[in-house]
Amino acid sequence: MTVRIRELDAGSARAWDEFVRATPAATFFHRSAWAEVIRRSFGHPTYYVFAEQDGAITGVLPLARMKTLLFGDLLASTPYCVYGGSAAVTPEAAAALESYAIDLRAKLGAPALEFRRIEAEDPGWTGRSPLYFTFRKPILAFDDDVKGMERNIPRKQRAEVRKGLNRFGLRSVSDSDTDRLHRLYAESVRNLGSPVFPRRYFRALAEAFPREHDVTTVLQGDTPVAAVLNFHFREEVLPYYGGGTRAARGLSANDVMYWEVMRRAHRERGAKSFDFGRSKAGTGAFDYKKNWGFEPQQLHYCYRLADGARIPENNPNNPKYKLFIAAWKRLPLPVANLLGPPLVRGLG
Repeated sequence: MTVRIRELDAGSARAWDEFVRATPAATFFHRSAWAEVIRRSFGHPTYYVFAEQDGAITGVLPLARMKTLLFGDLLASTPYCVYGGSAAVTPEAAAALESYAIDLRAKLGAPALEFRRIEAEDPGWTGRSPLYFTFRKPILAFDDDVKGMERNIPRKQRAEVRKGLNRFGLRSVSDSDTDRLHRLYAESVRNLGSPVFPRRYFRALAEAFPREHDVTTVLQGDTPVAAVLNFHFREEVLPYYGGGTRAARGLSANDVMYWEVMRRAHRERGAKSFDFGRSKAGTGAFDYKKNWGFEPQQLHYCYRLADGARIPENNPNNPKYKLFIAAWKRLPLPVANLLGPPLVRGLG
C-alpha cells in the first residue's frame, strides 16, 4: 500500500488521538493537542504529520523547532516532552515518517534532529552517552490505604509519609488550580537555579487536556507547601511538573504529595502504573526516585546531525552553565519569574 504523509489539522485530530490511544508505541506526549500548546505557550513552529495507508492512519510524528539566540536550533520530537519520535504500526509508515523528518531538518537548516525514544535508538541514528533516565513501575492493587502504602512504598518512604500526615498534619486536595501550582513551582525551580516556565503554559496544558490532568496540592493548615501537575493516560499516572517551598522537605511534603498522587490515581481513576518522569543521572531527583523503589530505565535520545554539528548539551550538567545556575539561585523570586519565561523557550 502506498504511504501518504499528511499534516495534522482540525479534521484529522480525532483520528490521530484514537490512533495514539490504541498504539502501544505511542505515548501521552504524542497527543495532538501538544502542537497547539507548544505554539501558544512558546511561539515555536510545529510540524505534526501522520502516515496514511488505504485511508487509515498507520503512524504519527510530532515535531517542533526550537530556535533561540542563546540555546541554538533544534528540531525535536518533542520539546517539553520526555518521550517522542514516530509511532507507527507498519514498517512503511515508520520509514516514511523518518524520511519526512530528515528532509525537514535539511529544508529548515536546523543543525540537529532529535527523537526522544524510550526503548532504543533508531537504527542509523547517533546516540548520546547516558544522561536521562525514566522511572516507571506498576501500582500494586490495594483495598485500603494502609495496605496500599505497604505494598507500593519502601519502608523509609512510608515513614516519611506518615510523619508528614500525622506529625505535621499535612493534607491534600485535587483540583485544576494551575496558578497555585505555578507559584510553588516557580519558587522551587528558582531555588534549583533553573528558569521558570510561563504561567500561560500550565494554563494551556489544563485547557488542552481537561479530563487527562489534575493538580495535587499538599497543604499545612491552609498554606500550600507542595503541588504537582499530573497527566492520566491509559491507566497510568504521570506526575509531571511539581515543586514546593523551602519548608516542604522538612515537612516531608514531597513524600506525602507523591503518595497522594498514587493513592488518588489508583482509587479514583483506576490507575495501574506510575510514571515518575525523567531525571538526569547523578542528581538528587534521580536518587530520590530510586529510594521510592523505582528502577531507572535509560532513555535513548538519538540524533541526525548536519555536517559539523554536535549533539546539543543544553542541560544543567554542562559545565558552561555552572556560574549561571549559581547566580540564578540568588535572584529575587519576582525577578526570576520575569526573566525566566523568555529564556526557557530554548530549554525544552
